[in-house]
Amino acid sequence: MTLFALTVSLCALDILTLARGPATTPPKAQKAVPKTVLLLGAARDYQHDSISDAMVALSALGRRTGAWDAYLRTDFTWITKGDPGRNGKNLSAFDAIVLVSTTGAWNLSDEQRRAFLSFVRDDGKGIVGVHAALDANYDWPEYGEMLGGWFDGHPWNTFDAPILLEDPRFPAVRHLRRTFSKHDEIYQAKAWSREKVNVLLRLDDAKLPPANNESVHRADRDFAVAWSKMYGRGRVFYSTLGHTKESWVDPDVTTMYGEAIRWVLGMSDGSTTPHERLPPGRH
Repeated sequence: MTLFALTVSLCALDILTLARGPATTPPKAQKAVPKTVLLLGAARDYQHDSISDAMVALSALGRRTGAWDAYLRTDFTWITKGDPGRNGKNLSAFDAIVLVSTTGAWNLSDEQRRAFLSFVRDDGKGIVGVHAALDANYDWPEYGEMLGGWFDGHPWNTFDAPILLEDPRFPAVRHLRRTFSKHDEIYQAKAWSREKVNVLLRLDDAKLPPANNESVHRADRDFAVAWSKMYGRGRVFYSTLGHTKESWVDPDVTTMYGEAIRWVLGMSDGSTTPHERLPPGRH
């Protein structure tokens, strides 16, 4: 190449570089900001020994995955949209609430009840109910409607519960086998219907041990172990699993609740559409 041709080529390269603009370093991907979750372990009736274990496990899981930051409370002060007091928080600070065996009558004020329901129904925030969250607020119809029902006994107490997976595509349970057992206390629910929820797990009633017939109240023998539903704009997940302290070192259980939190936060997709009960062989 002649000196003249080389000079022309270099000039052309300079013009092309100027047209493209100065070289830039690709921007770094923005790190996702964790959501904020209230882990509520306030109990007004039976105090489950596993509450502390559950709160610690779920707080650690959020920190480890970076998906959520958790605040732990054992009172209902922050269930409000009003002034929470000095250095306090109200519901506007949270994206979801996990009700960790929050038994008994909460004795909320009218404003607190309205705020709690509005948090889910109107604001589209999430609720995860753990075990005895079902054993609460029997004088508050909207609470039962929001969560999906109420506790109506545990005919077999704590036992090796035979469980069937009904919705293997749902993110909170897809890691589980189609049939499995868990040593836990399984509730039966009243004011509950699978026509209003998406049943994710249920007891295999063909394999249940004998129970006092007077304690089995469901003639249909439909004992859901976990379900998903909507309440207005908000997502709701409930499971009866988590009664024992040992539950909270069981990866099956901690993964289920962790993925349930992610789901109610809108980080994954899963159905809330009701379906009929299928025979065990069709699962």
